[in-house]
Amino acid sequence: MVHRYLPMTSEDQQQMLKAIGVSSVDELFSDIPESVRFQGEYNIKKAASESELVKELTNLATKNKNVKEYASFLGAGVYDHYMPIIVDHVISRSEFYTAYTPYQPEISQGELQAIFEFQTMICELTGMDVANSSMYDGGTALAEAAMLSAGQTRKKKVLVSETVHPESRAVLETYAAGQYIEVVEVPSKDGVTDLTVLKERMDDDVAAVIVQYPNFFGQVEPLREIEAIAHQGKGMFVVSSNPLSLGLLTPPGQFGADIVVGDAQPFGIPTQFGGPHCGYFATTTKLMRKIPGRLVGQTIDENGKRGFVLTLQAREQHIRRDKATSNICSNQALNALAASVAMTALGKQGVKEMATQNLSKTHYAYNALKASEVDVVFNGAFFNELVVKLPQPSKEVNQKLLAKHIIGGYDLGRDYHELKDHMLLAFTELRTKEEIDQLVKELGDLYA
Repeated sequence: MVHRYLPMTSEDQQQMLKAIGVSSVDELFSDIPESVRFQGEYNIKKAASESELVKELTNLATKNKNVKEYASFLGAGVYDHYMPIIVDHVISRSEFYTAYTPYQPEISQGELQAIFEFQTMICELTGMDVANSSMYDGGTALAEAAMLSAGQTRKKKVLVSETVHPESRAVLETYAAGQYIEVVEVPSKDGVTDLTVLKERMDDDVAAVIVQYPNFFGQVEPLREIEAIAHQGKGMFVVSSNPLSLGLLTPPGQFGADIVVGDAQPFGIPTQFGGPHCGYFATTTKLMRKIPGRLVGQTIDENGKRGFVLTLQAREQHIRRDKATSNICSNQALNALAASVAMTALGKQGVKEMATQNLSKTHYAYNALKASEVDVVFNGAFFNELVVKLPQPSKEVNQKLLAKHIIGGYDLGRDYHELKDHMLLAFTELRTKEEIDQLVKELGDLYA
């Protein structure tokens, strides 16, 4: 065969042409006028041999800068965290790696139990009653929370803070357009949601108030005050949260959140060029039957033995489409498993210690940056990210940092015009004192 990985041989092709009564591929397309057919050569490379292709792709791959060779201070939703080595071992097992939808519980107990454990740990972290089996990513989960809120309250307006991740807000806008839901952004003040404007825009037509905790700038939002505003108009209170931070911060459930969503990437999921990820969705018992996606429940069989099954299935695949709560038809089971294994390996104390290291190293960086006269913009409570104002464009600064084997921060000017030449820096438990000091030195030199 000329193309060893294509399943169709020339003999297969002739048999198929004979079966439909034509002698050639040209005859198959004879109804298409010659004048509209493409007559030239495609502008693509000629086919290479396997060894040549592997060499070319390897050369391309080596041009990428990776977190194993460079110290990364890039966060903005995708973080360089410690991954227990056991994570890869477990998710590489064939029964998990190749598993599909566990519709038949009698042969899917391992997969179902793993998902159930994921749900349980998400509930413990968020302080909520019930969680689903995961969603595509944090942005999808946030948008689904808004749609659930609109359906539950029968209202058509959603208030979302501009301190919520820009990409999540973009996903929300896309979802909302199809459901004819109005999305109103609430501006920020000093790095957190402007509560004065939030109160002004809150009315009886608001289905939900959505904030992020910690927010996109790394600042900790005042959830208690926001909850009071959200619920005064009988709207829902939705919180998007970094699950690692909840190992240290008071969970949103204790502040009266109706729905808590987020991305499980900090637990056992590598940065891997931005995806795939694993969203989580947790809510109250009251909203249990409105949860999008899959839900695994614990039960007992006729012999009293514990077992696990898919339950309360409100997806369009299982019921009439007009009765479905969501058209989300799948979940990130493998990444949810990775997150479960990571959380299990770390344990409660390990998650708390990991969160504490993120906090303490960010505080160390904050003080070091201030001492080097780097302009740190916001001064409120923060978790593992800081915003700095630069004397040069962020793109130029990142190029200089890259030359020093440092992956710099996120250019906030891409999403916030008022934050041109501002950079969002992330400090995780993997960043050493030496790496932080080097970053501080390089940034401090810009101000000299």
